[in-house]
Parts: sequence; structure tokens; C-alpha cells
Amino acid sequence: MSRPTRLHPRELAAGWPDVVSVDPIGEVARQFALNVRAAIGDRSIRAAAQDVGVDHSTIVAVLQGRTWPDLATIARLELGFGVDLWPGRIGSVK
Repeated sequence: MSRPTRLHPRELAAGWPDVVSVDPIGEVARQFALNVRAAIGDRSIRAAAQDVGVDHSTIVAVLQGRTWPDLATIARLELGFGVDLWPGRIGSVK
């Protein structure tokens, strides 16, 4: 059985990532991307990617809302940056 098609994170938040999403799942993804952006700070994305052991194109895709990060990517980013990036539960999930 094939995986059902789902929207990309940026499709759940008009004005990604600067406008709050009305979709709770989109909002979690948006806040995660903002947390990644904050963790990168003044470094280039390539430098940050090298520091945490994640390909720079993966980080770019997360920041642009073009992909859903998998658990391994989330763990590598959190461990590599040394901060919690997952925003936790937001609102109610439908």
C-alpha cells in the first residue's frame, strides 16, 4: 500500500515561516523551522550543517518548508546544536 500524499509544511502556513499557521501540524513544523533558524544563528547553513552532521540541502528544505524532517534528522539537529528544537504540542490535533 502506498503512502498517502500530504501537503508540505509551507502549504499549511501561508507566509511560511513568518505567519502563524491555523493548522496545528503546520504550526509545529513552522515553529520547528524557526527554532532551527535561531540555532543556526550567524553561521552559514553549510557551516551549521557540517557542525551537526546533516546535509545542508536537508536543512534548507526544512527551513523552506519543502519537507517533513524525519526523527533521525530532528535528533541530529538537536544533538548537534545542543538545544531542543521540537516545539512540543501546540493546540489540538485533528
